[in-house]
Amino acid sequence: MRKEHDSRFIKMTLIPKLAVLCTVMLFKVFLSESLLELQVDNETTVKISAAGELMQCSASVDVLLLLDGSYSIGKGSFERSKHFAVKLCEALDISPERVRVGIIQYSSSPRLEFSLDSSPTKEEVKERIKKVAFMGGSTQTGLALKYVMRKGFPGGRNSTVPKILIIFSDGKSQGPVQIPADHLKEKRITIFAVGIKYPRWEELHTLASKPSDQHVLFAERFDDAVNGLYTTLTSSTVCSAIPPGCKIESRPCERKTLETVKEFKGNFMCWKGSQGKTSPYTSLCPYYSWNRVYRKHQSTCYRTICPDPCDSQPCHNGGTCIPEGLEKYRCVCPVGFGGDSNCVLKMSLACSVDILFLVESSSSVTLEGFLRFKSFLKRFIQSALSSDSPVNVGLAQYSESVQIEMKIGEYRNISELLQVADSMSFIGGGTKTGKALRYVTQFGFKSNPVFADVQDDLPRVVVLLTDSKSQDSVSDAAKYARDREYFLIALGGTFLKADLNEITGNPQRTITYSNPQDLFNKLPELGSKICSVDSQGCLGQPLDLVFGLDASAGVGKDNFVRLRDFVKSTSVQFDINRDVTQIGLVTYSSHPHTVFALDTYESGSSVLQAISQVTYIGGSVSTGSALLHIHDDVMTVQKGARPGVNKVVVVITDGAGGEDAVVPAQKIRNNGIGLIVIGIGDAQKDTLVKIAGSEKYLIPVPSYEDLKYYEDLIVQKVCEEAKRPINLCRPNPCMNDGICILLRGSYRCECQGWDGPHCEYRNTRTTGRGDLPRPAGLLTNRRRQRKHSGLHHLKKVRLRKRNGSVKY
Repeated sequence: MRKEHDSRFIKMTLIPKLAVLCTVMLFKVFLSESLLELQVDNETTVKISAAGELMQCSASVDVLLLLDGSYSIGKGSFERSKHFAVKLCEALDISPERVRVGIIQYSSSPRLEFSLDSSPTKEEVKERIKKVAFMGGSTQTGLALKYVMRKGFPGGRNSTVPKILIIFSDGKSQGPVQIPADHLKEKRITIFAVGIKYPRWEELHTLASKPSDQHVLFAERFDDAVNGLYTTLTSSTVCSAIPPGCKIESRPCERKTLETVKEFKGNFMCWKGSQGKTSPYTSLCPYYSWNRVYRKHQSTCYRTICPDPCDSQPCHNGGTCIPEGLEKYRCVCPVGFGGDSNCVLKMSLACSVDILFLVESSSSVTLEGFLRFKSFLKRFIQSALSSDSPVNVGLAQYSESVQIEMKIGEYRNISELLQVADSMSFIGGGTKTGKALRYVTQFGFKSNPVFADVQDDLPRVVVLLTDSKSQDSVSDAAKYARDREYFLIALGGTFLKADLNEITGNPQRTITYSNPQDLFNKLPELGSKICSVDSQGCLGQPLDLVFGLDASAGVGKDNFVRLRDFVKSTSVQFDINRDVTQIGLVTYSSHPHTVFALDTYESGSSVLQAISQVTYIGGSVSTGSALLHIHDDVMTVQKGARPGVNKVVVVITDGAGGEDAVVPAQKIRNNGIGLIVIGIGDAQKDTLVKIAGSEKYLIPVPSYEDLKYYEDLIVQKVCEEAKRPINLCRPNPCMNDGICILLRGSYRCECQGWDGPHCEYRNTRTTGRGDLPRPAGLLTNRRRQRKHSGLHHLKKVRLRKRNGSVKY
């Protein structure tokens, strides 16, 4: 019996305590949840909060805050009410003439904390709110409303000024509130009810003005409540608090009420007394638990939403936009796009080129490395190409063989190109970079033109993405591509720099990265290097260019080959044809030799082929005789030099045998021809400076092996000379000692014993007055004397006129 009694005692005492404990735990869980929830996404929530911080009310209005200071609120929630009141004042233009604010606190009875006319500035009002002390006591909201009915708005103005009463309460008044609230509304006082802690929404809706959905708020979300309050004031024309460009929108919202619910849990055996001395009387007793649960109330909330600076999606290439106020934002950019505030690379392929991306897909690069190259390639396409880009792109990958994934320009749009890039699958196997370069040179681009003298309009660029050493020779294959006017750009790890330089033939077209993240930082550099090949020569500036190569024994056969390759790689950068750039080549030792004149070849491929066939001479050296030969026999009209086109001579020498070159060099400069000297080594620097005329026109290069590093600098120097102002009579276009006379925008040649526009034909006539043209008056007199002499004399007159001055 004792055990049964203990068991019943445990059931009757411990189980209710556990139920109370569960209720307390449930209460703690619910406390973390919001009791007013706007059914909007996070982006809209951010917009509402941002708009709430921007709203300002500057109308003439009296605002009275009625703070619930009862024990049902508690000191913690009372402090949150004060914080909300301070936040509310931030948006008010508080001054004696504009907005006035006062506070009444109530619990068992109301108490005026400060009147509306006692604090004339915003800072004073905020400080006085912070000093309000919690009263404690019962919740007599109705009594506080009657106090306002009797006293009005202490310190307020007359009835012409709108009056707003903002009640902070949990809606759990211990007396009736509807009648005094209605009386206040009849006096045209606008009432807002702001819920505190776990409010009873029904009472708050009773207190608030109509429509109650727009006048009931929740203090726990400060920015949202401020937004809702000033949105309503704007709608009712009390004040215009909405920033320009913002608008009011209705959103579904859900209000929750935490209520205590009695719930039946079952029947338990309980003791009802005893039947006699030994027989207890028992019965089944019902057990109930009291739980706190939420009751949901669907409603509509009205909020002001301002245009978000992120609405226009200013962050590109996968960047995340984070708004910072109404107009400002910042972008969190992915790797490789952090150089710009909008994650946009400072690059745009406005150049016209054909590009073939050749991506390594061998086992050496690994699947991870291949996927990294794919990501790099996709980002380049996204950031550099658009529907109107004048660029044609092709995609290929290689290991032991080559797979052409997309032929040059055969995609309909950028999206299709990205899809092809994304679908590229890892191959694996050996690394045959040389074989791949030769293959794409032969088959990677569109077919060669039918006629040898018809050239494609666009430069051809191969962009090699590799991260491992080739298992076959790359030098011959790369040279094969470059000799056919293909531009090679190579991108790989720093440890491959020497190999990549061998492939490109020009370190200026090599890109290396130190780690995987650094790879994506090379996107802008790749874009600039691609477009640099389209800026051939001097951007269409006409130019007559002659190279003078020292082919003496002092240079040596191996170094001469380096000189020859340098001239080839430099020549590729110019648009060679009759209208833009003409190139001539002279080699020399003790005597000069014209390999080809300025007008010999009309295409870049022909020039490259001719340079490849230049042979080494050997013997002693005379730079002076070579310069004199260029002046007298190469830079002349009869050898293809064009009048009105700037002319430049580039001499490459180590300075040996240059003592006789100073005077011929000066003669070249005096005739308006630019002279640039590339000096190899420092041994003859003084002589080289004298030949160049000044250090400005001397480009010192440490060794023949280093020539390839100076290619772009030399092209830049040549183009500076090509852009000088043109003197049509320098160099003198008149041959055979003819005199060049400048005219307005033109010139003419006065010939001595020679005929033709440039005095190119010997005059076989004998005259007593030489070869100067006859004065116009003399010709007129002769015509008068011979006007009846017949057709024979007229022909002679026309002949004399033809032999006179000629404009060109």
